[in-house]
Amino acid sequence: MALSWRTEVRALFAWRRVLNRLRAVLRSALTTFVVLTLTLWLMPGVASTDLLDILGLVVLVAVVGAVLRPLLLLGITALGGWGAMLLGVVAQVAVMVIALELDPAEQISGLPTLVAAAILAVVVAALLDWMADSGSDDTFVREARRLMRGVRRRAARRAGGPLITFRRPRPGAEPGLLMVQLDGVAEPVLRWAIRAGNLPTLGHWLRTGTHTMRGWHTGLPSTTPASQAGILHGASRQIPGFRWYEKETGKLMVSNRPRDAAIIETRLSDGRGLLRDGGVSISNAFSGDAATNLLTVSHAALPGRSARGWAAFMASPYGFTRALVLGVAEVLTELHQARLQRRRNLQPRVSRSGAFLALRPASMLLRDVNVSLMAEQMARGVPAIYCDLVDYDEVAHHAGPARPESMRQLESLDRMLGVLERLAPEAARQYHLVVLSDHGQSQGATFRQRYGETLDEVADRLAGSDRAAGPQMPAEEEGKVEPENTPPPATPLLVVSSGNLSMIYLTRFPHRLNRSAIDHVYPQLIDGLAAHPGIGLVVAQTEEGPVAYGTDGSHRLRDGTVTGTDPLLPYGPSACHDLLRHQSAAHVGDLVVISAVDPVTHEVAAFEELVGSHGGLGGWQTDAVLVHPSGWPTARELDGPDAVHRQLVGWLTMLGLRKPDKAVLGADPLHVEDLDPGRTARLSPSRDG
Repeated sequence: MALSWRTEVRALFAWRRVLNRLRAVLRSALTTFVVLTLTLWLMPGVASTDLLDILGLVVLVAVVGAVLRPLLLLGITALGGWGAMLLGVVAQVAVMVIALELDPAEQISGLPTLVAAAILAVVVAALLDWMADSGSDDTFVREARRLMRGVRRRAARRAGGPLITFRRPRPGAEPGLLMVQLDGVAEPVLRWAIRAGNLPTLGHWLRTGTHTMRGWHTGLPSTTPASQAGILHGASRQIPGFRWYEKETGKLMVSNRPRDAAIIETRLSDGRGLLRDGGVSISNAFSGDAATNLLTVSHAALPGRSARGWAAFMASPYGFTRALVLGVAEVLTELHQARLQRRRNLQPRVSRSGAFLALRPASMLLRDVNVSLMAEQMARGVPAIYCDLVDYDEVAHHAGPARPESMRQLESLDRMLGVLERLAPEAARQYHLVVLSDHGQSQGATFRQRYGETLDEVADRLAGSDRAAGPQMPAEEEGKVEPENTPPPATPLLVVSSGNLSMIYLTRFPHRLNRSAIDHVYPQLIDGLAAHPGIGLVVAQTEEGPVAYGTDGSHRLRDGTVTGTDPLLPYGPSACHDLLRHQSAAHVGDLVVISAVDPVTHEVAAFEELVGSHGGLGGWQTDAVLVHPSGWPTARELDGPDAVHRQLVGWLTMLGLRKPDKAVLGADPLHVEDLDPGRTARLSPSRDG
């Protein structure tokens, strides 16, 4: 115990730590002085702006903050969830209000004026800190390190051992695996950005040989829920699109709705998910059978009292408050960028107003929260973490996947990888880092923009008056009834779209129909869709199995028989396999429609109002990426998210973080050999320490 006490004291008063602490105090005092001077100068009715009075107020703010912030942190930790977010909003303002109220010089009086001055001071402080760091993440890193040391200090006290601060990779330390998903980033986009020198962190890893990059094929549907169902649970065929209709229940499922995601996860989970055995899921669609779920959609809850990273982020002046202020700046930036697109008449483009204005700063806030949560879990020493960062995907949907504003989001994600690298010395394990994406994106003017009508309207026109009156029952369907307690469908012909993939359901029939039954009900529907210039192919079931129909030909998916012009040619060599596999997915539509792809530009026409889309086939939307430590054994081919799941499980097994599971791995699919420690890359301190 005496040795533990001396070790902690020695670490506490190490000259480097003392110097860093003094530097932080001086910077905080200078920032507070400038903030208060500006605030008092801008506020009307200030009694005095004497230098000594301002200096006295600086001291008072420091004292109030030192006393109040720990109490606020305790309150935030106790509240958890929404309570933490609410208290986090007012925490920094409360510190400033109390300091101004206690000011003996009474430079500002009256509660409304005090609150207004406090809000102004907090905003100015956030902007000054950001400018002082030249837009870097230095302050954020310092706060995250403080959080991690606090987590480790509490763990050390519970264990009765000393707190040890690590400055370099630790030989013999237990390994861990940190998996970071860059949502929506296509392999060609990432490779191009690295070659351009715009992603220094990833570029450094690849150029020095610590990591290797390879592409993997997502298949159909190329969406986050389907990919994560495969990556996290090895069960991608449970999800036919981002949204779909279930005839058995008459329910439209939307995979990013928490209630629906929870139902879907019960179908995916078999207890052998990627994150079983103590793993952590952060900001994912599904849990992967994780022991801890933070901001996971299927669990529909904000982090609770146990997630100190959430509380610390909310309470810190460099956390939620900073993100909130910079989020406002992000909205202004978005308005400016959208205006530039309009003035330059940049095509293709879509509206970037409405809900997207809120999504952009929200994704930035979520990114910072996610990194704080990862930092906390790394300090706790959990064996495996999987986190989804959505910044690039959200912006690319509305701006375009290779447009400047989307690439800036990709650069910010690269900086976050650099932040994790800088935080590695504070982690309780020696974490290896894997970076991957779940799909890519394809650009193009939308279907409605090109043809003046939506796919729903095209289907309505081809169905004619029968759609309004309701379809007639084909002879082979007579006597079959819909399931009991199934609510009546909103429309007899339901079009459900995910990017340039659409599924059409004849909702009055309890099971999937083949072509002859569909032709009996809507004689013009299939041929009319296939002949439309904006539609590349339509897949329907026949006596010979699923068949893809195009304008001038057809392709039998099971045996590859082509009649006329092959409609699959514009979609690449994997199209037949992708479509055939998709036909075996649960709840697939009576008809599957894929929009046409431009043979020159590889642009697609999304059935949603998105200039960057994914979900179907064509372009880069099926080209995902995997970056992993060099020297690790890999499968010869990664076709589909289920194969990525097996690859990641193999690595977890190789690192000793998971017991071998032949039901997942199969017969040695990775050809796993003994791990060579000299050839594997771990998260290590950055070059600047």
